[in-house]
Amino acid sequence: MSGRRLAVLPAVTPAPDLPGWDPRWSRLVDAVDHSGAVRTWHVLDTAPEGEAIGTLLCVHGNPTWSYLWRGLASAASAVQLGWRVVAVDQLEMGFSERTGAARRLGERVRDLSGLVDALQLSGPVVAVGQDWGGIVVSGWAAAELGRREGRHGGGSRIRLAGLVVANTAASWPADAGAPGVLSAVLAPGVRSFVTSRSDAFLRTTLALPRPALPAAVKAAYRSPYGTVGERAGIDAFVADVPVGSGHPSRAALDEVTQGVGRLAAAGVPTLVAWGPRDPVFGEWFLRDWRARVPHADVHRFAHASHLVPEDPAFADVVLRWLDERVLHPTPAPQAPQGAPEAGSARLWAALGERAGDPQVAGTPAVVEMPTGRGGGTTPRTTSWGELDRRTRELAAGFVLQGVQPGQRVSLLVPPGADLTAALYALLRIGAVAVVADAGLGVRGLSRAVTGAGVDWVVGVPRALLAARVLRWPGRRVSVGDLVDVARAGAARLAAGFELPAEPDADAEAAVLFTSGSTGPAKGVVYTHGQLSQLARAMGSVIRIGPGQPLVSAFAPFALFGPALGATCVVPAMDVTKPATLSAAALADAVEAAGATSAFLSPAAVVNVLATAGDLTTSQRAALARVRTLLSAGAPVPTPLLERVRELMPLADPRTPYGATEVLPATDVGLSDILEAGAGEGICVGRPVEGVTVAVAPLDADGRAGTDLVTTAGVVGEVVVGGEHVKERYDQLWATQAASVDVRPSPTLLGSVRAGRWHRTGDVGHLDDRGLVWIEGRLAHVVTTAEEVVTPVGVEQRAETVTGIARAALVGIGPRAARQLVVVAEPDAAVGPGVKRTTVADPVLSQAVREATGRNLVAVLLVPALPTDVRHNSKIDRAKVSSWAERVLAGERAGALA
Repeated sequence: MSGRRLAVLPAVTPAPDLPGWDPRWSRLVDAVDHSGAVRTWHVLDTAPEGEAIGTLLCVHGNPTWSYLWRGLASAASAVQLGWRVVAVDQLEMGFSERTGAARRLGERVRDLSGLVDALQLSGPVVAVGQDWGGIVVSGWAAAELGRREGRHGGGSRIRLAGLVVANTAASWPADAGAPGVLSAVLAPGVRSFVTSRSDAFLRTTLALPRPALPAAVKAAYRSPYGTVGERAGIDAFVADVPVGSGHPSRAALDEVTQGVGRLAAAGVPTLVAWGPRDPVFGEWFLRDWRARVPHADVHRFAHASHLVPEDPAFADVVLRWLDERVLHPTPAPQAPQGAPEAGSARLWAALGERAGDPQVAGTPAVVEMPTGRGGGTTPRTTSWGELDRRTRELAAGFVLQGVQPGQRVSLLVPPGADLTAALYALLRIGAVAVVADAGLGVRGLSRAVTGAGVDWVVGVPRALLAARVLRWPGRRVSVGDLVDVARAGAARLAAGFELPAEPDADAEAAVLFTSGSTGPAKGVVYTHGQLSQLARAMGSVIRIGPGQPLVSAFAPFALFGPALGATCVVPAMDVTKPATLSAAALADAVEAAGATSAFLSPAAVVNVLATAGDLTTSQRAALARVRTLLSAGAPVPTPLLERVRELMPLADPRTPYGATEVLPATDVGLSDILEAGAGEGICVGRPVEGVTVAVAPLDADGRAGTDLVTTAGVVGEVVVGGEHVKERYDQLWATQAASVDVRPSPTLLGSVRAGRWHRTGDVGHLDDRGLVWIEGRLAHVVTTAEEVVTPVGVEQRAETVTGIARAALVGIGPRAARQLVVVAEPDAAVGPGVKRTTVADPVLSQAVREATGRNLVAVLLVPALPTDVRHNSKIDRAKVSSWAERVLAGERAGALA
């Protein structure tokens, strides 16, 4: 590339009518480049003469131009005395000068410094870059930091206030090939054809975002690259990708990598914004950023690809981050250090305690019921002594395998003794367990495991096959190999090997993924101290302790029984599909261990009742001995709970309320619900010990504010505070920031440790007895021209109508004319179902209108409503709403579920 002459073209300004572009932003600026020549740059500048609180210096990558930053520029300009956005078109790119030279990475960094000097920037400056522009601006930021510290002389008027990078590199191994699909572009005879002689490279890049970019936006991106000469810079940029140790830009990239280290050491606030669907800068690059800049805030935009700034939420996330991390930084709340407090023993402590008691060591810790699929016909029982020994042996074995504290390990193992021992062993040595429900499906599970950045995958053969096919990160260990891992660990322990020191209470312990029922599954980070508190809170609700068997048909919580000293019984079922639990399987599990407590998902409760007719006399007798039945994760209708009591007359069925982020939050039994009587929504009881529940009131637009109240009858988003609230969302900085964005009153502030709040996304209210009522999801609130309607109360009243089994309330049409619609499943026990969408007959429609008290524009009947996999009860009302709107507009909408 060196010495090759390219097209020579002057700098110009873009057409004034590009979508989203303000022509007043365009400036042509002369600056001295790395060679000493004066070059003309095209620059997007939102406030060349006005006041601003600081400057965002934005640098695009290849093959884009400053148009990439128009959304950020618009959002920043909309704020009075906001940030000045200066977005450059790099030389040879966009509408800047085509000088005829092919520029190297190091030269681009120095060129940018010359432009910044010409612009006479001063005050706080945040460096922002995407793709190779992120590498260039990181190099500039490191050099600027050196100037400020006087290492390069002259000082600086600029205060480097932060760094924002999006899908770019902090480093790249010299012995690695080109990243991602660039390897194909760099193949002999391919590069120039796709980059400059045609616009294939450009068009392919513009096809990456989802949803697809409008045609006019794509045309705007292409506008400075219409000819071979105008695209020569794209070709030169690709040729400058430093592949191999001998590449001319390798030293410059290594210098940028070292500079990133200096920025990290200086504590420069850093945001890494990431699109996980990028075919070039994949997960390796994100993990590299996290390792090199440990204090960086990371936000993954779930649906974004390479052009992250095109994500609709990008500008809002960046501006919020600037406000919270750069303009108004606050110290993070300090978690307890060192040893856990009294009463918060680590999850594995109960294993050793019970194994050390001669009267208990040989009693069952885990009982796994046979599934009839080659697993024998008798339960597999693991004693406390065996479980404790296996846990310690696996812990030593994992250390021998190379598992290190802080590394993330994905566990794709069905509930049982193998999973329990592996989980506790990993926690004991300080590794971080990543637990994602197989019910997420292949795509959701792959997104979770890949996004968590795991270092190891421990799984059954089918899971490891998926890991290979889907190219999940991490080394792999088969469940079958755990025997060898434990054997090696046992030999090492016998030789006097000491396990590592126990991790601190504030060290990361686990990443638990949500169900994905309200969007892409989110990783929820818990520390060791929080897991201990969560287990203790669960034990108080489940009412189990040492020596009390628990039948757990809800996979995420099958692991807490042994931590409480309780025998865990795993029934015969497909744990990825809770609705596969039959009444007979539940009864057999209860009988096998003499259990008096059971934990089921709502879907499991439904199927247990549906199959109760198959129970034998002895199985009915076993269920009749159950005293505590819990169902959590989604609301369970009161009629179902009353039917449960027919099977388990000694039990007061309980439905603790909470989420992966905080469970339990409240507790309620059937007797409490019946005593509370009818109300708007579902009664979920009172807060459990150590938990505070408040609401953030809704405004006329159905939005929840930040002030928290506990006033009876006020409807708002339910906000929970407590010691066992999550640490944070994993790599979702903006989501985490929004989830704790509350302003509690002084009284509430004093009742909850700073930072331990969680906005649940549910709407509801407190009544005058302190009971909490849930009225639906905040995202499903229907706002009309006259009122704000929460869905659950309306749906409950619709479901009292004979012929309606399950209902969903949605709104259709624009806000000013929005109408209410009920979409329902007919009750097959009362009459025939429906095979396709139909409008309810006039009699049924009128009955639903009268029961709900609403002027419904339509009542539609469908064969089934779409629900989540894990619970089979959370209705996807957003999908129902868009579907209903199409149906009632006369479109061919297709099947709903």
